[in-house]
Amino acid sequence: MHALDWHLVNSPHVEALPARLLRPRARANADARALAQAPWGLRRKSDGRFLATYDGCRLHALWHGLAREPGLAEAIAAIDASCTHGGPPWPLPLAGLQERLDTLGLDASYGETSGLALVPEPSRLEFAGYDRYRRPLWLLEPAARAWRRMQRAARADDIVLDAISGYRSHDYQLGIFERKLARGQSVQEILAVNAAPGYSEHHGGLAMDIGTPGEAPAEESFEATPAFHWLRDQAGRFGFRMSYPRDNPHGITYEPWHWCWHPAAPAAASPASV
Repeated sequence: MHALDWHLVNSPHVEALPARLLRPRARANADARALAQAPWGLRRKSDGRFLATYDGCRLHALWHGLAREPGLAEAIAAIDASCTHGGPPWPLPLAGLQERLDTLGLDASYGETSGLALVPEPSRLEFAGYDRYRRPLWLLEPAARAWRRMQRAARADDIVLDAISGYRSHDYQLGIFERKLARGQSVQEILAVNAAPGYSEHHGGLAMDIGTPGEAPAEESFEATPAFHWLRDQAGRFGFRMSYPRDNPHGITYEPWHWCWHPAAPAAASPASV
């Protein structure tokens, strides 16, 4: 599996990733050995637990409760479909989303009042390199290609852009809320900075938080950097737009670091140049 062909296969409860990308995060030597010997590693989305490896025929358990784990059959079917049929990704069902919103005391009126649309997770995302923290960065294929082109163009102008984050699952977004609630923040305080689970542009694999070395992540001070000035002037050439300017209608705090790729925007170069 060549790095340029690495992709994340998504299903409602379990995600499958190239096993070699999971190996550095394995907590046990036995897990690392198993991940070294299989093309796919399966991970629970709600908490990131390694569940199994999959070689295209058999599962090798990394978790003693594997037999009771929900969603494995769907995950394997998604891997097989991706490897056999290819084609564009499709949106995953939104089943279970309201349960996540209920835990935060939110209902359908949140989308109406915020003006934010529901964003389903895609069934497949492409490897777009690594983020600042050496985590795999996942985006939809056209956004991944546009990001790599934009990053190279910035480097040619002596500007270094690094990714802070890309795709996030609904479960991951809920985890952000849970961690901030545990630190004493209220739901309304969090909603000023983070969209509710199901409503973040990050879910669709088109949005990124972008930074530059030496600058703290996701801070308004990013707007004073040469990297932001370059993005402001050049990002549109690659299809990226800043989603949350000052006084945006969604009630989201100004986010000069958050940029989203839009299919209708003009591309800077042909895909063959990637």
